[in-house]
Amino acid sequence: MSRLVVGITGATGIAYGRRVLELARKAGVETHLVVTAAGQQTRAYETDLAAGDLAALADVSYRPADIGAAIASGSFRTAGMIIAPCSVGTLSAVAYSTSDNLLTRAADVTLKERRRLVLLVRETPLTLGHLRAMTAVTESGGIVMPPVPAFYLHPRSVDDIVDHTAGRALDLLGIDVPDLARWGE
Repeated sequence: MSRLVVGITGATGIAYGRRVLELARKAGVETHLVVTAAGQQTRAYETDLAAGDLAALADVSYRPADIGAAIASGSFRTAGMIIAPCSVGTLSAVAYSTSDNLLTRAADVTLKERRRLVLLVRETPLTLGHLRAMTAVTESGGIVMPPVPAFYLHPRSVDDIVDHTAGRALDLLGIDVPDLARWGE
């Protein structure tokens, strides 16, 4: 079984992180979750999930202050990390190696170990500072993947859009998502 670290921040779009966890479990991947305090606020605004319900979607859940957690070490092997949604504050912390909590430390570890890091950055419009932070993450080996809908699939619901984006993010880590709608298939 492979392992995946999932981070959820306070940006709008907690449905993406939730669906990444659900699809990873369906694919047989062990998930390790860290949700920031702002992510917990967004969970309360955007869903009917209690904090424990969200944590139960992962195999292991950590507090953001738990800097001694397994995912803070490069010796803890993973397939990589997805931050969904990713706030601009977290993007900036990752871009400039500011590891002030477990989520940003785990992202920094992912990059230093040359593993895949996918950031579903949720912000619009973008400032020059945002774009520079995206460039810095990309130059460090991360993948910036704003959750942009694929309308060629003719989605019928918001869930269809979320499913496709979460599935594509998992694709970037080599995690196969059965039944994911794809162009030409």
